Parts: sequence; C-alpha cells; structure tokens
Amino acid sequence: MTHILLAVDDNETRAKLAAENVATLDWGDDVTVTVLHVFTENVEGANVSQIGSAREAHDILEESGIETVFAETSGSPAEQIVSYGEDKDADVICLAGRSRTPAGKAVFGSVSQSVMLDSDIPVLFCPTEGA
Repeated sequence: MTHILLAVDDNETRAKLAAENVATLDWGDDVTVTVLHVFTENVEGANVSQIGSAREAHDILEESGIETVFAETSGSPAEQIVSYGEDKDADVICLAGRSRTPAGKAVFGSVSQSVMLDSDIPVLFCPTEGA
C-alpha cells in the first residue's frame, strides 16, 4: 500500500493543484491519501473537514477513485508535516508552494523548503507558477 501525505494550507488553488497532480500520477492499485491541515491558530475550534482547501483536495482525489482521509494537527507547519509523515509512515509528502522572491523566503521562511530539507521522506513539490 502506498500512503501519500498531502499537506494543505488555507489556499484552495494550491490544494486543488496538488490534489490534481497526485491524482494524475500512477501510484498503483492500493493507495491512500491523507489530506493534512496544520492549524497555527484555531481560536474558533474548526476541524480539517471545515477547511475549504482540504475539502477541495479530498473531493478531487475521491472523484479520481483514490481513498482519502482527513487529518489535522497544530503547531509549526513544516515541523508538523514532517513529524506526521514520519509517525504515520508516509511514502511521500506532497505539497504545493507559493511564489515567493528569494528575499521573501529569507525573511518569512518557506514551509515547502523546510519540509524538503528536514524530511527523510521523498517530497513531491507542485509549483504554483501560472496557476
């Protein structure tokens, strides 16, 4: 069985792009995708199924015949994504990044970059240029 961890933030366009990329690749017959959302602040007490980007990704994958489940955690996004992937024995982590200038990455950091550098799990990065 192949376990894909699809990390999504609040942006529906990025989530849709990542889900479409996962759905178009041949993972074999027995694949499960976990759509993970990391809450950095959740004062309203929302859960992952209430996040539009997570629902969008889930629906695209389910329509493609891929078994999909929701997961949520809270904290630092990059740390939580890597930790969750390792804890759940994910075979690959998939995420879509946002367009940032080199200066923007240096000042604000990049979740995608941190995941790629800190994870021992292969990372499928879906760039959003032109999306």
